[in-house]
Amino acid sequence: MASPQGSRAPLEFGGPLGAAVLMLLLPATMFHLLLVARSGPARLLGPPPYLPGPEVLWSPQMLLLWFTWLGLQAALYLLPAGKVAEGQELKDKSRLRYPINGFQALVLTALLVGLAVSAGLPLGALPEMLLPLAFAATLTAFIFSLLLYLKALVAPASALAPGGNSGNPIYDFFLGRELNPRIWSFDFKYFCELRPGLIGWVLINLALLMQEAELRGSPSLAMWLVNGFQLLYVGDALWHEEAVLTTMDITHDGFGFMLAFGDLAWVPFTYSLQAQFLLHHPQPLGLPMASVICVINAVGYYIFRGANSQKSTFRKNPSDPRVAGLETIPTATGRQLLVSGWWGMVRHPNYLGDLIMALAWSLPCGVSHLLPYFYLLYFTALLVHREARDEQQCLRKYGLAWHEYCRRVPYRILPYVY
Repeated sequence: MASPQGSRAPLEFGGPLGAAVLMLLLPATMFHLLLVARSGPARLLGPPPYLPGPEVLWSPQMLLLWFTWLGLQAALYLLPAGKVAEGQELKDKSRLRYPINGFQALVLTALLVGLAVSAGLPLGALPEMLLPLAFAATLTAFIFSLLLYLKALVAPASALAPGGNSGNPIYDFFLGRELNPRIWSFDFKYFCELRPGLIGWVLINLALLMQEAELRGSPSLAMWLVNGFQLLYVGDALWHEEAVLTTMDITHDGFGFMLAFGDLAWVPFTYSLQAQFLLHHPQPLGLPMASVICVINAVGYYIFRGANSQKSTFRKNPSDPRVAGLETIPTATGRQLLVSGWWGMVRHPNYLGDLIMALAWSLPCGVSHLLPYFYLLYFTALLVHREARDEQQCLRKYGLAWHEYCRRVPYRILPYVY
């Protein structure tokens, strides 16, 4: 089916058929991981121990709990705390405004959860609710995506995303038609990007740690490492929340099932896989090996944060003393491409740091099972695919300048390998 944008926006993810397959495969994979993580064999590639029936998945109480969580995060989003930042320039030359208060939302959530636990909230019981909660999140993602699709049908052409306007309802439902769906100042995509899923992820991790303490007397060193590493990652993302305004998710992709399901369901229920595994399959971990794993995570975080901070500083102010001496390539758009510093090492050094940290999150789970390494395998595939999409966008945007950048920086993610 021809796209209204013509050749500028080729269909991605295998077109309508690929989108349909992914809408079935992603939820099925998430539920498979939830089931096998608690099973004895914990085989990533084996069948699940059982297929849950409707009575296991559907729970009005869990649906209410899920909506309560979303409501809490929405209320924190609306609090007049932190600054307000402007996003990238849109087709109509306007700029949307976004509240930068994600880290405050994380801190306030921690305080509220702490008060609730001290008042008797059995947070350690949360791991037993993951299946119906994941079902509630998946159901929410499907219904929410349908509403977003219907809303986009009456949106002006200037509000549509570059790639989600193919004319095929399955593909557009998956990728998302509208770039920045809002009701008044409440931006749905921006809200979902970092708030309920990421904060929910660390809350699930904490609940798994508390249940392990109840079962075994104290949390294991491996569980402490996984919780600490992933809390650092989430805290960093929310502390640097403004940086998300320049990412592909915000500037290019529409808000449809792909991002809605990913943000609301996939992130909290699959990214907590290592902690889920450790609860049901405790692993011995000595201080020497723990120290090595901490060093690996620190190296990954150093690369990740250094690369992202350098890019963010350069975009805000190329004359900043921290980046003023870096070599650049001019482009026809008037922007400069960094060709030294972190971005002269590989084209996506932040992805390299991400993958090193993903390895560090999996190593506390030992090497006897492949299951805890699912995140590393999945994230490698995701970043390689994302890098390829980004390459195509940069080529269309910068033309000959991008060819020169690729000649100067031949490696995409891993130096001398890829």
